[in-house]
Amino acid sequence: MDARQMKIKAAEAALSHVEDGMRLGIGTGSTAEEFVRLLAEKVASGLKVEGVPTSERTARLCVELGVPLKSLDELPELDLTIDGADEVDRSLRLIKGGGGALLREKIVAAASSRMIVIADETKMVDTLGAFPLPIEINPFGQVATRIAVEKVAARLGLSGEIAPRKSGDDPFMTDGGHLILDASFGRIPDAEALGASLNAIPGVVEHGLFINLAALAIIAGPSGARTVERQK
Repeated sequence: MDARQMKIKAAEAALSHVEDGMRLGIGTGSTAEEFVRLLAEKVASGLKVEGVPTSERTARLCVELGVPLKSLDELPELDLTIDGADEVDRSLRLIKGGGGALLREKIVAAASSRMIVIADETKMVDTLGAFPLPIEINPFGQVATRIAVEKVAARLGLSGEIAPRKSGDDPFMTDGGHLILDASFGRIPDAEALGASLNAIPGVVEHGLFINLAALAIIAGPSGARTVERQK
């Protein structure tokens, strides 16, 4: 089973949690896109759902495939969000934002009664941090904000490059018009402390640590999909 087949297996398992009439948060990324394709088949067969996309990219795919969409202002309370992750630990803490949609992803997840993460088994880790942590920042004062992030990292004993994300030769811009710093810490032993410290920096719009948001992870491997529930 190749990587795409594993993503499809995870998406298939997540689809079993979708019920007729649900208000769905629809995630961003390659695994979430497999979910959208499967969801579209169910919609074409009569399933009634309304989706709130977490990115313009996801919105375009939903429109192309016929998945009904609303804005989060139109549907401010959601039943379920299904989204991917760049890393997942055993307590279902996540790193997200590899696709640059972390702000909208977190807003949508927080507006949902439940969040299910879908991923292949390569995303499951003992300690977060091997995947560079995306930190979304305001363009105004970006150098000062980056220095503040570096100071926070040093205070928490974290090291590694903190680099502005690029799109070709240009700065990468999120759907909200912000920039992203990718922090290559390697290991993040205390994700809660780092998240709280980043939130206290005025120029930080959001960060890719998703803590206490995912209720369930569906992890696919060569032998199929398994579920991991958040440890209390």
